[in-house]
Amino acid sequence: MNFTKATRKRCKMKMSLQGPSGAGKTYSALLLAKGITGNLQKVAVIDTENGSSHLYAHLGNYSVLTVESPFTPEKYIEAIHSSIKEGYECIIIDSLSHEWFGSGGILDVHGSMVGNSFTNWSKLTPRHNALIETIVNSNIHIIATMRTKTEYVIQQVNGKNIPEKLGVKAVQREDSEYEFTISFELNKNYMALISKDRTGIFKNQPELILSEKVGKAIKDWCEFDESTDNKHIKEKLLNCGDLEELDQIISQNPEYADLLRDEISYKIEDLTSINQQKFRQNGHYQH
Repeated sequence: MNFTKATRKRCKMKMSLQGPSGAGKTYSALLLAKGITGNLQKVAVIDTENGSSHLYAHLGNYSVLTVESPFTPEKYIEAIHSSIKEGYECIIIDSLSHEWFGSGGILDVHGSMVGNSFTNWSKLTPRHNALIETIVNSNIHIIATMRTKTEYVIQQVNGKNIPEKLGVKAVQREDSEYEFTISFELNKNYMALISKDRTGIFKNQPELILSEKVGKAIKDWCEFDESTDNKHIKEKLLNCGDLEELDQIISQNPEYADLLRDEISYKIEDLTSINQQKFRQNGHYQH
């Protein structure tokens, strides 16, 4: 049993986009995918929405694989493996909700099964989990869209039953969102709220419009490799000649400010000491 130092290496993004019909999930997913890959020719759409992804063909030459009912987990898994085999760099699953509530999906199959409900779930849950594991473990960027529904609860006000809106909920298994690195919630104004972000890219950012630029920022985070990139930046820090150059290096590489905190602190002390010596030599340093 051996412990190793935790380091972040290059990875493939697993992201979910949740929202009601008309919130721009497919369009936003394509923009993100374009930012991540740089070229939509490297993107495959697994379309369960009656070919709706074809509506945005003007964005680029992406490929579409139409999946029809029954929307079994095994169909999704096969589509993911086919996309990887064809050499695509990013998959958009549009939409993952059908595997849960669509014709032939998990809920549909469960509802048609006879016998004990709990026992039936023990047969279906492994099938659903196999799809989630395929998504999480595949060596490819995956963006999954999910429909949302509005949840209400009945409250009694002055003796009357009044529906009160609780919020929105993804049409998928309840814990599915937690399997993704980033989860966005789109509203009718095409604005995205960040409901989950394990990257820190969107820290303190309440909402934004999803775009190629956002996809590019996600790509840069995915391609960061602490074991190799740190060495490159450390060399730059070591060789910089003045505080202005040091500030420029830090501003251009903000993700290293915390990782290389000690190195930066030592370099500031070193450069400050050099400047003080120069001032003394030139006769400008005053005690």
